[in-house]
Amino acid sequence: MRVYLPATVASLRELVERGEFVPVGGTGFALTPALRESYATGDTEELEYVAMLDAARASLRLLAAELAADDKAPARRAVVSVDVDDVTPRPDLDFSVVKVSGAVPLKRIAAIHLDTAEAEDAVREAAEVVDEADLGDPDAEFAMGSAEDHELAWYAPQELSFVLELM
Repeated sequence: MRVYLPATVASLRELVERGEFVPVGGTGFALTPALRESYATGDTEELEYVAMLDAARASLRLLAAELAADDKAPARRAVVSVDVDDVTPRPDLDFSVVKVSGAVPLKRIAAIHLDTAEAEDAVREAAEVVDEADLGDPDAEFAMGSAEDHELAWYAPQELSFVLELM
């Protein structure tokens, strides 16, 4: 199953160092039966994209914590796409949420999705207000939308160390 794991630049650096990715709380996002049922239309590719966007939003939460500790941290959403079999759907949390057991080895990573430098200002602003957006604040929702207007760039796993060096 293709699973999208929220990440940050710091956790991507750990991935390169360790050769495996440890998802925070084992939380990932995937095209689950509950997600499929929640949409009236949409093919597999479209619904997997929805799951990836859910992971990108979760990445903002991780980034908010990093920025609170270090305001110089790179403000870029990151998502690690992996192919794993041992997942447990968690529709009680949200339609696309799954739990992954343990670390994911590099050989199971299909791609890395990462914001470009052009997105950093919008992502930083969105990370600061992600909780307010969840509570319905229209200004915060606008900031979230501005960040989400930026498409994540796609990288092959073997490109990751070079991408991080260039940052």
